[in-house]
Amino acid sequence: MAENNNINTKDFIIGTLIGSMVGAAAALLLAPKSGKELRSDINEGAGQVKERASEWKDTAQEKSAGWKDKAYTTSAELRQKAMDTTSQLSKSASTKTKEMTSSVKTKLNKKKSKEEQAQQAAEDVADAIQEATEELEAAKRQG
Repeated sequence: MAENNNINTKDFIIGTLIGSMVGAAAALLLAPKSGKELRSDINEGAGQVKERASEWKDTAQEKSAGWKDKAYTTSAELRQKAMDTTSQLSKSASTKTKEMTSSVKTKLNKKKSKEEQAQQAAEDVADAIQEATEELEAAKRQG
């Protein structure tokens, strides 16, 4: 859209310049003056058009330099902001990953601990059953 705006502005300036020249030439040619006066007026009008075009060129150069500087500054700011945001997101993701890893390890250790406790309890029950069986057999032999 900005490109379309620039094209419209450029076309308008070109049209204004051409229209000014044609209008000045028509006015000078249709005015009742001698050849010398007419040539002098045409030269004067051409000089004025040339001067205006030079002023517009200088203004356009100044504005374009300002826009270039603004674009450079804005792009540098946006690049820095993007880098900061990326860094912050990376740190956040790293922190979340560490937290999740720690949480999973803790839960896994708890589960292993419970499994070990259950296995120890099963071994204790098996030992108790073995002892009870041995006592019963010993009692049967004596009895």
